[in-house]
Amino acid sequence: MPSIRVITLGCSKNTVDTEHLLAQLPEDEWVIQPEDEVSPVDWLLINTCGFIGDAKQESIDTILAQAERRRCGEAGHLIVFGCLSQRYSRDLPGLIPEVDGWFGARDLDPVLKALGVEPKIELRTARRPVEDHPSYAYLKISEGCDRRCSYCAIPFIRGAHRSVPMEDLVREAEGLAARGVHELILIAQDTTYYGLDLYGRRCLGELLQRLSEVEGIEWLRIHYSYPADFPDDVLEQMADNPKVCKYLDIPLQHISDKVLATMRRGVDGVWTRNLIRRLRERVPGVVLRTTMIVGHPGEGPEEFAELLNFVREARFERLGAFTYSEEEGTYGARNFADEVPAEEKQRRLDALMALQAEISRSYNESRVGTHCRVLVDDIADGRLVCRSQYESPEVDGEIIVSYPSGTDMHSLVGKYVDVRITAADDYDLAAVLE
Repeated sequence: MPSIRVITLGCSKNTVDTEHLLAQLPEDEWVIQPEDEVSPVDWLLINTCGFIGDAKQESIDTILAQAERRRCGEAGHLIVFGCLSQRYSRDLPGLIPEVDGWFGARDLDPVLKALGVEPKIELRTARRPVEDHPSYAYLKISEGCDRRCSYCAIPFIRGAHRSVPMEDLVREAEGLAARGVHELILIAQDTTYYGLDLYGRRCLGELLQRLSEVEGIEWLRIHYSYPADFPDDVLEQMADNPKVCKYLDIPLQHISDKVLATMRRGVDGVWTRNLIRRLRERVPGVVLRTTMIVGHPGEGPEEFAELLNFVREARFERLGAFTYSEEEGTYGARNFADEVPAEEKQRRLDALMALQAEISRSYNESRVGTHCRVLVDDIADGRLVCRSQYESPEVDGEIIVSYPSGTDMHSLVGKYVDVRITAADDYDLAAVLE
């Protein structure tokens, strides 16, 4: 049987694409090697990222390294697909001739056909896991984006917004639950936009209700929600549906009216503050994760100071940030000069993250002595690695749980347990089993 290995780069959306692709390969006809395998392989595929500079460089470095393996006879065929090859489809083939095929990010069928596999419509909701985390899975509810943020290349890489039909998502969730998944993390370029193209209305709240009825699914977590026109029924689900985590990932990017206008975000500072207040009032105890961009065109010292003051005021429990990266083809690259020096961007990033570390520590310390239900993801250094509804995997801290001697740790992985928080640092918590 031919062997195949897929190297997946970039975000969780790419991971979902890879799992859908592998599920189309008949198990009795293909040998699927783990991503970190180093032995020779018949088909080597790379699912690339092309979002910002660092991600593009990682994708290019990976392609070059695997092209060398192809030259040495360690890979029979080399195929590249995903965002980078979608974005630079005209340039890359001539630069790296060792690659046998270049495919985009919007449709996996051409990749499958290059493998000699005819895509089966009945398998469109099937997934074959590529990562060893049995307790949770990402559920991509839509593709593409209709927003036109000035800094973002996603719309011309991934295309216009396209929602996945609700019945397909429910069927996919049922398949994930059948293999032991308890938590679904809803992802898209903009999750709150879900349903507009298919049903003529925003349907994220309805989707949450439908998914919460899937047997075996205990937690539903929302990522990548857009702040403009945030749907009220989603807040109702978060407040009243016990399976919807009181947790929201909502990238705000900035607070300065000047910078938000330059970003073409469609909101201003007043709107943003009112939204944060509404979220906290309607969903008591909600944990908010946001993302900020520093060094964007239009951000001078005054605008950055305003951002710091807003973060102090809003006290986001979770916050990530990155420096502005000018991306060719975007509105920002065509219309604004990238004038903030790299050193100043890094200084601002460091200052913002130092402030957030203080806020995160204060929030974590407030949880010491409290009790919560956690999902056991893994075992490390003789302790359980867990999360509550207030921590998302891969981006947030963890709850590290000590256990009594004689406990069968391995039987707890993928299960829920009750713990008491005993200690905290900037990002992680320590706990003991109840």
